[in-house]
Amino acid sequence: MAVDPACKYPDGSFPYFLHFADSTRLVGGINEPKLLGCHGSDGQVYRQLAKSGNDDLRQDAVIQQFFGLVNTLLKQNTSTNSRSMRIRTYKVIPFSPEAGLLEWVDETVLLSNYLIRDKKGAHERYRPHDMKSRDISQMMRDAVTAEAQHKMYEEVCENFKPVMHNFFLEHYPDPSNWFERRVAYSRSCAVNSIVGYVIGLGDRHSSNIMIDKWTAEFIHIDFGVTFEQGLTLKTPERVPFRLTRDIVDGMGACGVEGIMRRCCEETMKVLRSNRDALTTIIAVLVHDPILKWAVGGRRQNANIFRTTTMFGTIAYALNPDREVVPSDEGNLDAERALMRVKQKLDGYEDGELRSIEGQVQQLLHDARDPHKLAVMYAGWAPWV
Repeated sequence: MAVDPACKYPDGSFPYFLHFADSTRLVGGINEPKLLGCHGSDGQVYRQLAKSGNDDLRQDAVIQQFFGLVNTLLKQNTSTNSRSMRIRTYKVIPFSPEAGLLEWVDETVLLSNYLIRDKKGAHERYRPHDMKSRDISQMMRDAVTAEAQHKMYEEVCENFKPVMHNFFLEHYPDPSNWFERRVAYSRSCAVNSIVGYVIGLGDRHSSNIMIDKWTAEFIHIDFGVTFEQGLTLKTPERVPFRLTRDIVDGMGACGVEGIMRRCCEETMKVLRSNRDALTTIIAVLVHDPILKWAVGGRRQNANIFRTTTMFGTIAYALNPDREVVPSDEGNLDAERALMRVKQKLDGYEDGELRSIEGQVQQLLHDARDPHKLAVMYAGWAPWV
């Protein structure tokens, strides 16, 4: 639709906002986001999620823009376009560092809700005699050493079997539809995993991943931990992306072999062939001034101001004329993040240059490595 500078449009050319619904619904979470119903002039009710609190939605908005760029690159490539490979995105409108609106994606379910939601979860319904996830969480917390954690994780794997394949039997009873949705599931997992790895996306517990009940595609939410920040957590995240036993179970008998591996390689091929464009965009984002300012209080140099972004800490100093100029000190974290992205797109893993196939093989191995999964934070639920 063409934009009219005079803002004069014929009636009925597009729906517009009429009024909000009479009530809202809390959807869960620490900051208690509220689900709003917006009535449009076309008679439809558009649902939106209003968030406020500690979540800075500007970061989510930037990541969604980056995903949009990746989708453009995937569509321009013949191989990935023929497979309809993409990252599912949604609209994010930040109002301030503490509040904003998000598009509500209908017909989706949180991975955690489907798998381990009390008695309604698939694990309880299909394998009621297995160990309970809440009990496993406590046992993993009680294991202190890495050796004890690994031993406990092995015991859990023997007594807590994956059930994700039942999602497709429940939602797609037609054989051809079941097969199409399982292929779409594997492709979506591949794209999200590789792109998430490149930007260092962390905190991928099962409540930060949704699955579309119509298309079986993944939709990731909450991008508060990006660009390797997961390595700086109290319990560092050692896996490149979430590829737990339940997620692999949904791919069928072949697991990560076949569709998943091939689509990971195709995605990595597209990203590596466009490394210059991607690193340029990320470099621009590193120095984007949509920052949360903070004054370094108990520091010797009171003229140093620091600001935290998704890429690290950027510092600014007041020169003798009281003008704000960049400080070299604070840009180090941002430069390290950018350098690591470049290394990934060049194929460097553990200091060695890898082919696309070799890099994907390493990532798939690391993501499923029981030694790495065993030492993950218990709230991440690596057994699910």
